[in-house]
Amino acid sequence: QVQLVESGGGLVQAGGSLRLSCAASGRTFSDYRMAWFRQALGKEREFVAAISRNSGRTYYADSVKGRFTISRDNAKNTVYLQMNSLKPEYTAVYYCAASTYNTVDYYNGDLYGYWGQGTQVTVSS
Repeated sequence: QVQLVESGGGLVQAGGSLRLSCAASGRTFSDYRMAWFRQALGKEREFVAAISRNSGRTYYADSVKGRFTISRDNAKNTVYLQMNSLKPEYTAVYYCAASTYNTVDYYNGDLYGYWGQGTQVTVSS
């Protein structure tokens, strides 16, 4: 098991940048595929980005590819989401998630068994 705590959210003007962090407990952080999801008010949770256990492969939702970058530092038990060129429609609660599954369905939130509490990102126009 692993505990996840997100940080780095806040209020930012459209076009600005934020860097989210997700700190994980435990000594086997590298065993987990990590991902970011988000959920806007009144909408379903959606996949944002994922990174493999060994940091060798990343995946992005089409809506954020080229704007967001996911990375991880296994030595620090932390995964990051660098968000650039933010748009108001990106406003949501962003959640960090961890999975032990080996699957190509990296976008499926049901396969992630561990979730953080979320951090609010609000982009004003």
